[in-house]
Amino acid sequence: RALLTSPGLLLMDEPLAALDSQRKSEILPYLERLHDELDIPLLYVSHAQDEVARLADHLVLLSDGKALASGPIGETLARLDLPMALGDDAGVVINGAISAYDAHYQLLTLQLPDSTLSMRVAHAPLALGKQLRIKVQARDVSLSLQAEEHSSILNRLPVTVTQDISADNSAHVLVRLDAGGTPLLARITRFSRDQLQLHPGQTLWAQIKAVAVLA
Repeated sequence: RALLTSPGLLLMDEPLAALDSQRKSEILPYLERLHDELDIPLLYVSHAQDEVARLADHLVLLSDGKALASGPIGETLARLDLPMALGDDAGVVINGAISAYDAHYQLLTLQLPDSTLSMRVAHAPLALGKQLRIKVQARDVSLSLQAEEHSSILNRLPVTVTQDISADNSAHVLVRLDAGGTPLLARITRFSRDQLQLHPGQTLWAQIKAVAVLA
């Protein structure tokens, strides 16, 4: 009904708040079509980071009526100085281009932006060159001093440690990484951080299961 009035702006205030996860998964693709196909600015209000990660280009984080941060979704979600980085659903959003598809194993190869690095994602086929947005959860990123060749983990990216902070769980830390210009977050234990002797500027390997990437 709102679209029939040819609006100049769409405001959606918690549109999926009353729905269960299955209904949300059915409706989110329609909201993505609004985002992709209509030349109408969309202001989307939500507490759900998974919805924001799928739909937003620009994020404004509000608390007690004040704006804590504002910026492109990829940069803002990767900031460790914001409270959403401390939660269990912390992660980063990456927009990449499809560079290959393995039909036998149903795996996409996604070229990271402005980088020679790529990731493999379990996904239905898409046209080569098409842009795809993925979310990589911090809890799904493990770190290693060496590239583990004989492993079920398909994505092994060379990264540099840029920062680490304590998480909401006192046994955990959050580590910000740079993967060829693309930021990543990893949630690991303090024990693992100390065993790996992590420090800013250190180079190591980030490992991400293809089935864990949200596309």
